[in-house]
Amino acid sequence: MPHDTPLISTIVGGLVLAFIFGAFAHRLRMPPLVGYLIAGVLVGPHTPGYVADQNLAPELAEIGVILLMFGVGLHFSLKDLLSVRGIAVPGAIVQIAFATLLGWGLGAFMGWPTGGSLVFGLALSVASTVVLLKALQERRLVETERGRIAVGWLIVEDLAMVLALVLIPAAASIGGEGHAPVEPLSAALSRLFGLDLGIGGMIAMTLVKVALFVALMLVFGRKLIPWTMHRIAHTGSRELFRLGVLAIALGVAFGAAKLFGVSLALGAFFAGMVLAESELSHRAAQESLPLRDAFAVLFFVSVGMLFDPNILIDKPLPILATIFIIVIGKSVAALLIVLAFKKPLSTALTISASLGQIGEFSFILAALGVELGLLPEEGRDLILAGAIISIILNPLLFFLCDRMRPLLDGAKREDVAADPAPAADAIAAQEEMPPEDDEVHPTALRGHAILVGYGRVGSIVGQNLKSSATPFLVIEDSDKRIGELKAQGIETLAGNAVMRETLDLANLSGARSIAIAIPNAFEACRIAEQARSVNPSILIVARAHSDAEVDELRQHGADTVIMGEREIALGMVDRLAQVHHESVPYEDSHGPDTIAPTDDPPPERE
Repeated sequence: MPHDTPLISTIVGGLVLAFIFGAFAHRLRMPPLVGYLIAGVLVGPHTPGYVADQNLAPELAEIGVILLMFGVGLHFSLKDLLSVRGIAVPGAIVQIAFATLLGWGLGAFMGWPTGGSLVFGLALSVASTVVLLKALQERRLVETERGRIAVGWLIVEDLAMVLALVLIPAAASIGGEGHAPVEPLSAALSRLFGLDLGIGGMIAMTLVKVALFVALMLVFGRKLIPWTMHRIAHTGSRELFRLGVLAIALGVAFGAAKLFGVSLALGAFFAGMVLAESELSHRAAQESLPLRDAFAVLFFVSVGMLFDPNILIDKPLPILATIFIIVIGKSVAALLIVLAFKKPLSTALTISASLGQIGEFSFILAALGVELGLLPEEGRDLILAGAIISIILNPLLFFLCDRMRPLLDGAKREDVAADPAPAADAIAAQEEMPPEDDEVHPTALRGHAILVGYGRVGSIVGQNLKSSATPFLVIEDSDKRIGELKAQGIETLAGNAVMRETLDLANLSGARSIAIAIPNAFEACRIAEQARSVNPSILIVARAHSDAEVDELRQHGADTVIMGEREIALGMVDRLAQVHHESVPYEDSHGPDTIAPTDDPPPERE
């Protein structure tokens, strides 16, 4: 067997170094993606030592983008997408135009041709899919209004870049600034019928192909994909189900790119969105999660491989200008656009922080511009440097936005207090204000229960607490659930319980118990650890999916950990005991439970 295996060495080298430096970055309380980027720089061609395959790494990273967008589609619906079109479409268009104008100005100042300056500006205008989605997922914001607007904004940017990739070669060939083939379908029509469609025809062809793809997915895909997954699920084979999920995600994305000219990410997103209407969407998301995370890491490694550290010394001022456009210019523009649509400040800050970076589409545009002779290689190096630095700075941008929000909210309240407007108008304005912008106050409850998460498990716990008249509040981050809880008169804190500020607002020190009903064991451990440190006497109840999670939660302070599989088994044993009229002692590794005999007759069979 040959040992010269660039594919294996690229995957192994990228993942191993990413793990080492990611763990080191986490130890220093930095985002792990900083470590992934450093790992990419070390295996890149610009540093001594091992050099990974520069052609394979970006293709492996593209798989991560596909799976990530597929996962987002699984949590999205057509209704969610259409609900934010009023702000996502005009907002994204205006923000792209503003960032492109800034980039064009910088390129013109450096003496580049007009075409190259416009390509440079477009590359700085589009955010990275992976960075934006990972930031939203880490903060559990994907299902909130802020998350839906950000994802919708991202989809509009994606569509705009698909159109740009068609128009740039056409404009280069017509304007004489570069050399490029025209759009394939337009070229075929020109050969067959002798028609010269021009730029207008190319735009029309692109729009027709995108519209045709979307129509096929919404008309046929909505029935075919869920039906296929249900048939696979009925086989009872988990292996086939997992393979089916990957086949649909990758197959639809690849087919969309080859047949309709749609980006791989956009094709995968629509595949996930049509599957989201199936009851199996939650299971599909779980099955694709491990590969999604692994290949997303390879994306950051591939980005780091492209970075040449020498440019920091050779071109410091152009790099600072590029970073200013990406991090400051785009973010401020997005902030003002969202506020102009009268959206909450929290939404505006989240969108602005999400868009303050660039990524995969920027690299594609840069490579295309250099290939066509429009963009000088210096421009590509600036784009790569801007991408690396902006991705590293993005978590800091989120942190600053989180810190700015209380200050801005305080200034806003002072302005309202100084405004001599009638009280009725102020009340009406508060009533019109969406829940996400409500002023957050600490709870007045004492001796209460705190319920973290109001999903399938948390809702049952919450209804029981409510029926027993137990004082409690819910910590939840889903806008839809928050609205439902407030309609029921249940006190709710909007936020992530992992954040210490959220737990402080819930009066953790004065609470008697906390029930952690979220399925994420890592976050549950952090919540339990903080709860135990603040209130040593509090009762902590959590849920788990395995014995390892049970042990981990107990080590972090949980008093009682309920494992779903064990409770299901106990329920089945209890039911069998009722039918067979036997006393069935049951004991597992975590303690004995005895099912008492019953005098009830066995139930009638249906």
